Amino acid sequence: MRIELLEAAASGMDAQRAALDVAARNVAAAEAAGPNADYARMVPEFRVVDSGDGDVHVDFMGTHFERGTNVDVLGEMIAVMNASRAYESDASIFDVGKTLAEKTIELERL
Repeated sequence: MRIELLEAAASGMDAQRAALDVAARNVAAAEAAGPNADYARMVPEFRVVDSGDGDVHVDFMGTHFERGTNVDVLGEMIAVMNASRAYESDASIFDVGKTLAEKTIELERL
């Protein structure tokens, strides 16, 4: 039995975890480079994939450098908060999907 809701939520959680990793790398590299050094900000890239049969998920495609900008630690912390909130939302959706699957299995037993 395939449950597309769980797969979509799990792929969103994977994508947000990758975004958190990128933000952490940006902060670490900026701190290591020092206050006067230049470090181009890495930006995560995502793609929404719709296979046409109802299976929709998010893929992390990697990163690219945003040239001409330095890492702003405050901006990265905001990116971390946004990714964290999105991860929590995906986790909530996953829990709802899991509960729906459990209830469906219970109904099939009756």
